[in-house]
Amino acid sequence: MGTAGTSTDEVAGERRHLLNVAYRMLGSVTEAEDAVQDAYARWFALPGSRRAEILSPGAWLTTVTGRICLDLLGSARARRERYVGAWLPEPLPGRAERDHTGAAAPTGAADPADQIVLDESVAMALLVVLDSMTPAERVAFVLHDVFRYPFAEIAGVLGRTPAACKQLAASARRRVGDAHAPAPASRADVVRRVKEAWETKDIATLVGLLDPAAVMTADGGGLAGTVLRPVEGGTRIAQYMVAVADRAPGLELLQRSVNGVPGLVARRGRVVVTVASFDVSDGRVTRIWVVRNPEKLRPWARGD
Repeated sequence: MGTAGTSTDEVAGERRHLLNVAYRMLGSVTEAEDAVQDAYARWFALPGSRRAEILSPGAWLTTVTGRICLDLLGSARARRERYVGAWLPEPLPGRAERDHTGAAAPTGAADPADQIVLDESVAMALLVVLDSMTPAERVAFVLHDVFRYPFAEIAGVLGRTPAACKQLAASARRRVGDAHAPAPASRADVVRRVKEAWETKDIATLVGLLDPAAVMTADGGGLAGTVLRPVEGGTRIAQYMVAVADRAPGLELLQRSVNGVPGLVARRGRVVVTVASFDVSDGRVTRIWVVRNPEKLRPWARGD
């Protein structure tokens, strides 16, 4: 059966799914939205007779979105070479944070961040690992391991055989390791204790909460001051955090959901200036990802 009975609303209803796929592939809400818009533009540019021949508009849109993301990932390495400092994925606020003020996007212009499902597949730890993969590995992993697409369909996106796509997903899976596992239940307590120690400038407690081999990576994009290289070692990170507190009096620190897991948000006045994500193992922080680039904090502009 073709699409003769497919309404515009039904086709538009695929947008949420496509945004979820694209964000996991790209790590950027803005780029994900652009990719999905491009896919829809290509759909509506098809002659009506061609659209009527397509048995599953959703599958067609997913394939096209995947190909667009693949092209964007291929050019991302060159863009990253011009990026100032480390590049991190865009952090997403939890729905409670977005809905606190009752703010809403303009009619007909739903905020894409509101439509992204927050689960372990968007945790910062996994997104960072995904960013280290080849574009083909990332697409194969996201479509198969996250969204359960068969390799026969993924082959149409990557232009490779199903067997080759299976190998790509397996290679990606080895890179992922434990990054795709659900967050430990202790994470919220550890993050709360980090917040309290940071607020009281208690270096000794911070050192105790940080793994000795912990690493902190910060993304300012050249638009906000921060370290350009990762800070390594629990003691050095604790000293850096206290130094930041000394230089930023009046900064308000809040525990908030970041990509679906407990994190910290720093505000000056009512403006979010920093969002921090944490990876926790055996009751200690092993990784901290700090995003200060204001262009990546736009989804937080409607926070409480």
